[in-house]
Amino acid sequence: MTTDHCDLGTGPAANARKAGDRVPDVTFKLRRGADWEETNTAKIFGGRNVIVFALPGAFTPTCSTVHLPRYEELAPEFEKRGIDEIVCVAVNDPFVMAQWGQEEAASKVRLLPDGNAAFTRGMGMLVDKSDLNFGARSWRYSMLVRDGVIEKLFVEPDKPGDPFEVSDADTMLRYLDPSARLPDEVAMFSREGCPFCARTKSALQEAGIAYTDISLPPLQRSRALRAIAGAQTVPQVFVNGRLVGDSEATLAWLASRRR
Repeated sequence: MTTDHCDLGTGPAANARKAGDRVPDVTFKLRRGADWEETNTAKIFGGRNVIVFALPGAFTPTCSTVHLPRYEELAPEFEKRGIDEIVCVAVNDPFVMAQWGQEEAASKVRLLPDGNAAFTRGMGMLVDKSDLNFGARSWRYSMLVRDGVIEKLFVEPDKPGDPFEVSDADTMLRYLDPSARLPDEVAMFSREGCPFCARTKSALQEAGIAYTDISLPPLQRSRALRAIAGAQTVPQVFVNGRLVGDSEATLAWLASRRR
């Protein structure tokens, strides 16, 4: 049975699927380059452990800055804990989802276009976002699905706006493994041709630590270093919002982690 957009509520339906239910039986149309292809829920979920997170739309602020990037970042942690795939569902067409994936450099999360809203409607998560000129879209939620059966469902609270409190990647990881230690957030100011920068990058890579390299033009780099780190030389490394320091300080920090 279909539901007219004007009959939709602003939050999840009263009969929305819950833990213990099977996911809807749906076929998806996908775009791969110049070709069309199909997949369905049996192929995606059958005999597999899959995390699904759903969001209102590609290119929207929370979805692009937090929701998708964090699942992409924590994908290796989920894989260590037996997850076969992470899937992002949105009521967008295949072209939009493909372009969003390219712009977000999403290589670990599978972007699944639910353009006809069949999956979202079947989940009981299709909501009216006409106040934003969106039309019918998905409520924000995440779930752990094992062999097609929902084990755990995190649904955002039904309140105005676009709440983002429980469907995040960190909450899902804590559900899977309450003792999970999140990877350190590491960023480094560097410049091309700097031997100390190269040494520091090599040490971080050997330790298996992912980092963000902030390479700026000279004038911007000098201003940023003075303003943020109170320093004028590179590299300058930050971990979890704290300044560690130059190459020697970073090597010392790496050594302390091994003790």
